[in-house]
Amino acid sequence: MTTLVVGGAASGKSEYAERLILSSAYPRRIYIATMEPLDAECRRRIEKHRRMRAEKRFETLECYTGLDALDLPPGSAALLECMGNLCANELYSPHGSGDRAAEEILRGVERLRRRCGDLVIVSNEVFAGGGHYEEGTMRYLRQLARINRALAALADNVCEVVCGIPVYHKGGEPAA
Repeated sequence: MTTLVVGGAASGKSEYAERLILSSAYPRRIYIATMEPLDAECRRRIEKHRRMRAEKRFETLECYTGLDALDLPPGSAALLECMGNLCANELYSPHGSGDRAAEEILRGVERLRRRCGDLVIVSNEVFAGGGHYEEGTMRYLRQLARINRALAALADNVCEVVCGIPVYHKGGEPAA
């Protein structure tokens, strides 16, 4: 089962996505983390998140680019956090796929779907705050919007988290 969880900044989407994985029938929990440790602040946040995930018995896999090469154990429950970071990494990192970011990411998601029992993908809401941005930002937002639309089409469930409240637009909350 694949669930897409979207929401704005600090909406509660990550916490909700974690709850979905923690309630999965699949006992092996994989956390696919996409934030690159670019500076000291990122490294502090990453270390804090690693400790929090370890307490919840998640296995963490770091994946900044090249999602398609990630090898997960079959039948696991996986949380991909966050599509916004992965998209930016693919677009702008020297190791990324550049303008082919959407295609590469979606190919990787398809591979994960075939291997996972449950897959929960977290992504950011885009364009809710307007549409006047510099071209580099617009490039990123267009790619992420394209990815979100494709993910919503292939997902069994699509949930938007608003002020901590999950609102399902497709499917429904998976049974625990």
